[in-house]
Amino acid sequence: MERALILAPRGRDAAVASALLGEVGIAAQSCPDLMALCRALDDGVGVLILVEEAVRTADLQGLVAWIGAQPPWSDLPVVLLTMRGDGAERTPEAARLTELLGNVTFIERPFHPTTLVSVVRTCLRGRRRQYEAQAHLVERDRLLADLASERARFATLIEHLPVGVSLMDRDGRIMLCNPAFEGFVPDAVIPSRQPYDDNGWIGQDEDGRRLTRDRFPGARALRGEMVHGVEFTYWLPDGSMTWIRVSGVPVRDGMGQVVGALAVIVDIGAQKAAQEALQRLTTTLEATVQERTRELEATLERLRAEMRDRERAEEQLRQTQKLETLGQLTGGVAHDFNNLLMAMLGNLELLRKRLPDDPVTDRLFDGAMQGAQRGATLTQRLLAFARRQDLQPQAVDLVGLLEGMRTLLERSVGPRVMVRIEAPAALPPALIDPNQLELAILNLAINSRDAMPDGGTLTVSLDEAPVSVASGLTPSVHPRLCVRDTGTGMDARTLTRAIEPFFSTKGIGKGTGLGLSMVHGLAVQSGGAFRLSSVPGQGTLVELWLPKATSPVRTAELPQAPITAASPAVVLVVDDDALIAMSTVDMLADLGHTVLEANSGTDALDLLRSGQVVDLLLTDYAMPGMTGVELAQAARSMAPNLPVLLATGYADLPEGIVADMPRLAKPYTQNQLAVATAKLLNKTIKPHCA
Repeated sequence: MERALILAPRGRDAAVASALLGEVGIAAQSCPDLMALCRALDDGVGVLILVEEAVRTADLQGLVAWIGAQPPWSDLPVVLLTMRGDGAERTPEAARLTELLGNVTFIERPFHPTTLVSVVRTCLRGRRRQYEAQAHLVERDRLLADLASERARFATLIEHLPVGVSLMDRDGRIMLCNPAFEGFVPDAVIPSRQPYDDNGWIGQDEDGRRLTRDRFPGARALRGEMVHGVEFTYWLPDGSMTWIRVSGVPVRDGMGQVVGALAVIVDIGAQKAAQEALQRLTTTLEATVQERTRELEATLERLRAEMRDRERAEEQLRQTQKLETLGQLTGGVAHDFNNLLMAMLGNLELLRKRLPDDPVTDRLFDGAMQGAQRGATLTQRLLAFARRQDLQPQAVDLVGLLEGMRTLLERSVGPRVMVRIEAPAALPPALIDPNQLELAILNLAINSRDAMPDGGTLTVSLDEAPVSVASGLTPSVHPRLCVRDTGTGMDARTLTRAIEPFFSTKGIGKGTGLGLSMVHGLAVQSGGAFRLSSVPGQGTLVELWLPKATSPVRTAELPQAPITAASPAVVLVVDDDALIAMSTVDMLADLGHTVLEANSGTDALDLLRSGQVVDLLLTDYAMPGMTGVELAQAARSMAPNLPVLLATGYADLPEGIVADMPRLAKPYTQNQLAVATAKLLNKTIKPHCA
């Protein structure tokens, strides 16, 4: 019986739960006490909903006994409503109730109505499967009993037939025979395969000629012939002779190939009875062969289904490998592009300082700078897809972040799209880079706007939801961000390519094709999960599961005072790319520093060993032969107090480096370079003697 029994004697929990379930068509009965609940169990139940305080100190002997007396197929689900923090992993009492009641699901109060309805539906679905399993078990037992009875009747029939019967394989070996047949063939070798004996088996054809061994019924049956009633004279061991009639029947598989034969020996004196028995036997054996054939066909169909499943799995693996390869290629291209942009931005800034003011020149410089900055944004999206962007994850209040973006979202999608934000009053913080998350939400909103040219509704919602084990997150509920639109949607083919970089359904020049790939890359690199679903004509849904933060949300810090410009210092710049090194050297020199240049880690270490005074080491990370991290470690072994600034275009650095070494993200401007170097130099710089 699919109904929910509710035990919540105090407060309005029972009424609220009954009303929620009733709205979705789930029958519910509220019980005033534990005794009434136990009585109602015998009338049928699909799920129990218990309030923890009603059973914490109650005598559960009757309920536990009922649960323990369930048949093997039954496992009654129990939903236990607990106060926040009372999960089985936190309190011994919850663990005790799990041990007593068995199939227990915990819901912390206060709970979201959708959570209760979803959990109860899941429990009832599992309960239905239990009843279906019971029906299958009963049917299986009936079929097994019928099969055993049929086998027993068949064995009895064979054993008591008044004729000799045998089943032989295609080589003439007797596989099965009854006692009557053994009386005629005691050595289990068919006559056509026995040593030649004039007085053994003597048969004649229609013309009265004696049969040769290859014309015996057994030999003919093994060649595929149906042989009826060939008469033989047979000499019994005691010397007497009898007349017998031998028939041979070939046995074929489902492809029509001969796999054996049946041989039947009938005493002519009981001809009528033997013919009837032979007919019954033939019918039974044909049915057995057909049943075996059906079983083989069913097995073949299962194998075909498994092959289809394997082909689908292999196709999914190929798609995954394709995206991984694209990610590696994209990350490498973006890293190299970052280096080019670094040189462009640095040289443009220095060049602007050296040219006189002119409106035309200013306009040209502004266009060049905007193009370079758009290129930098493009590389960030490429690095996001490749999961190599530089993230700064922290505990984020998702509700506050989303509310803060409301005005930005409304302005971005325009007046024809209605923006709805659905968020609970409180939600555990997520561990994510807030700036990248805001950019991801904005990208999704713009995609939704473009998918609704005639207007529609954009819904951005927050909740907690379970995530599959395959996602890589711990198998529990996690903060989830959903972005849903009512736009044109995507078909299955478009959906499979939607997160590929540069794939776009928009017109030429109207999109980079990196929006969804950037969001997917952010989710995976942050340790979360991404799912995209869409139905043509009904819109698209993007779901992001984010890892939970283990630390609380930090309060907003007051703006720091401007960093004082550093005094002139000696800076060692190390970069294997001459173009980048030249740009960085020129920007530092323009800031008033004395700049030394090295094109490899080995050259930089040689310079330090020579006794050259260096106030700051600025090194690229990705260099052949020796990385920037390895160079920094070697340099600090010679000068422990030497400050090191690591310049990198993406975040594929070894663990532990982020907290230990300041970094400067490429491409950087002269101002960013000045701020980063000033922070380090103002802490450690010592004036040099002239």
